[in-house]
Amino acid sequence: MKDLMGKALQDYINGDYTEDMLTETNISDPDEFPVAYLLRTYEEMPVTEQRALQCCKGKVLDAGSGAGSHALYLQQQENLEVTALDSSASCIEIARNRGVKHAIHGSLYDLPPQRYDTVLLLMNGTGLLGRFDEAAGNLKKIAELLTPNGQILIDSSDIIYMYDEDEDGGKWVPGDRYYGELDFTVHYRGESESFPWLYLDYTRLEEIATEAGLNCELITEGEHYDYLARLTFSE
Repeated sequence: MKDLMGKALQDYINGDYTEDMLTETNISDPDEFPVAYLLRTYEEMPVTEQRALQCCKGKVLDAGSGAGSHALYLQQQENLEVTALDSSASCIEIARNRGVKHAIHGSLYDLPPQRYDTVLLLMNGTGLLGRFDEAAGNLKKIAELLTPNGQILIDSSDIIYMYDEDEDGGKWVPGDRYYGELDFTVHYRGESESFPWLYLDYTRLEEIATEAGLNCELITEGEHYDYLARLTFSE
């Protein structure tokens, strides 16, 4: 793993900022991704993220925490016990330097046994579920980190709008995979790295949650096909 996002953040913080990252998928062209966005404040966050932070309770695991913006808000403004977790060593170092008290470099699926009241999966949290056929199994593993009354707060987007329409208004989607299963590529300073990334429409998330033995509740919808959901144990 080249950790290009981590490198870009380190350069930005160290005053060596000369260019933003470029991101693309197998169904979209390269687009600039401002590095500063990874350091955003609560006021700069989209409505779905703000709502997720308002819904957090108890002991929180912020999975895929990046530079720690969500964890910092929960720690400083909500006085919650938060663990920030990210696979990027650079991001975890930055989160610690920004003041996150408990930040861990590692994988969501390799954590030692412990329980959280809230597991937070934001910035298209469904991307951490792996490929479409792995999503239910991985969601079930994440649920093992919850206390009996715990919750998973997860966001995603329905990207059906990115596909072309036929004359009857139908969408041309792949026949060999779920349309939200993409390959995501990051470009930075002449280097590139790619990884699988999953966007789930809300109906598919409901189905996957049910398969994993979880209830799924729609909390809020954003301005551009995005949404926030809460997953809890079925009664």
